[in-house]
Amino acid sequence: MHFFERLVDGRLYRVVAQSVWDSRKKQPVSRQVVLGPADPAPVADLAKTRTVGTKRVGDAGALGWVAEQLDVVRLIDEACGHANAATGPSVGELVLGVAIQRACAPGSKRDLAAFLQATVPRISCLPTKSFTGQAFHRAAAGVTSEQLERAQLAIAQAAVARFALSAEVLAFDSTNFDTHIATTTAGDLARRGHAKSKRHDLRVVGLGVLVSETGHVPLLHRTYPGNNADQAMLTACLGALAQLHEALDAAEGGARKAGRTLVRDGGFWSEQLELELERARYHSLISLPLSHAAASQALGWAAGRGRMQPLRGALRDVRAARMEARVGALERTLVIIESQELLRGQKRGIAVALRQAKAELRTLERRLHAGRLDRTTLEARVKKALGREHLADFVVTTIGGSPTQPTLHWRVDAARRRELERTRLGRRVLCTDRTLWSTERIVGAYRGQWKVDALFRRAKQGGVVPWGPSYQWADASLHLHTFATVLGLTLVALAHLALASRQSAPAFMRDLGEIKATLVRTDTGRTGRRPTVMLAPDLSATQQKAVRVFELARWLPTLSSTMPHRPKSQSEKTPVRDTDVRKSG
Repeated sequence: MHFFERLVDGRLYRVVAQSVWDSRKKQPVSRQVVLGPADPAPVADLAKTRTVGTKRVGDAGALGWVAEQLDVVRLIDEACGHANAATGPSVGELVLGVAIQRACAPGSKRDLAAFLQATVPRISCLPTKSFTGQAFHRAAAGVTSEQLERAQLAIAQAAVARFALSAEVLAFDSTNFDTHIATTTAGDLARRGHAKSKRHDLRVVGLGVLVSETGHVPLLHRTYPGNNADQAMLTACLGALAQLHEALDAAEGGARKAGRTLVRDGGFWSEQLELELERARYHSLISLPLSHAAASQALGWAAGRGRMQPLRGALRDVRAARMEARVGALERTLVIIESQELLRGQKRGIAVALRQAKAELRTLERRLHAGRLDRTTLEARVKKALGREHLADFVVTTIGGSPTQPTLHWRVDAARRRELERTRLGRRVLCTDRTLWSTERIVGAYRGQWKVDALFRRAKQGGVVPWGPSYQWADASLHLHTFATVLGLTLVALAHLALASRQSAPAFMRDLGEIKATLVRTDTGRTGRRPTVMLAPDLSATQQKAVRVFELARWLPTLSSTMPHRPKSQSEKTPVRDTDVRKSG
């Protein structure tokens, strides 16, 4: 964006210009839009002054600044094919508009034009009315999954290079999102599967995301059918992971790394997958399922006296034990870690589940006395009642009697419960081929995987950059909608990193959202249309820092008047006016 001022009919206006490539004419096309008057605010009669609304500056401006640093629009357009600049917004402009909308004021695509009109920063010099839901769906129909994957790799490479992200350790996880697409609507993406929301009546769309160690910035994602297994999806991503490895090597100065480390949870364990990751030059760090034979053996070994020791440094509150073992046919380092927070949560879960199980077992006893249960049904009901939260490990049941007149005796074994808490609860077994890493480095790297869970929680309904509500029904639109959502998460993470904020992501976005321009209409006593003036708000210290970092004064120069005086940098000096250029010529 290029800012300047222009004199029109004796009045000075601020103008922003943009140059885009027209693939049909094979030449650049200039776009311009007037931001508003640049003259000093008129002297007003306060008794005749009215507030007529507000416009966003902080949140949309910060995310737009990050997009400019990455050159997001150009990268997406190059990957998806240059659009005709004369026909409307390109794919990159539409995706960026939707990404910023989902981060600032989530809504449907039909509200996109109204959202962009209510923001002072611009993502394009086109009229906002051209950003419609129909334009988004038409763009989605012309974009392939391969093109979106190329755009992801280009944006990841730009993010690592521009913001100096550490990509030595990458955390991966997956989730799914509910849709309200009718069963009769054709499509391969929205399917009924294991919904994380427990809504088995809805079709879901799966999403896998890979994030960086620094700032937990999404670098790669994959949208997949809701009935696909997570492990199969990760296996299908191996080609993209290898391409990402090459792109990140280039972004980090071309130094060819021996391998990066992929962190994931126990749902992605497979010996074959471990070998495939090694072939793609990725090391592995995974939390083994506790039901795995190697995990059970490691837990039993770590329960020995004196084997769990506190770690050093920032992890001194964590106890861990380390051993070398064979996991299947693979030689691996196992680290058993103990988390008091996890232990407390599991104890709470066991207490709730135990109350429900006791109520169910008493109900079964009453039905047995009434002669209304056979042995097969009783065994199935008891197994279901004790199937949660390790209850079967310490609730002892005995089923006797005949097939038609069974008996049931049960008790809670306190000794077994204490042994379970001592040896199993609150513990994880980490498995890695990073044998030269310290225990502290292994545990610290695994903690990054928890950040992916936090990112997913924010992407759920009501969080920062939520995936839903989604009003798409075609597969192509779902792919592009998910791409825009993940791009929004990327922009928020990078903005958070650029400001070096210690706030949580929701608090950070709320703070930026409070930087708004108040629209005031006043009566100057002159004839003609009453002028509308944009007033800057009072700013906190954090908001003043955001104005400087994200260059928000470009869009609202009066923001500078609310900040302490300091010498202007070269980039902040007043731009040359068109009138000055004409006079000097």
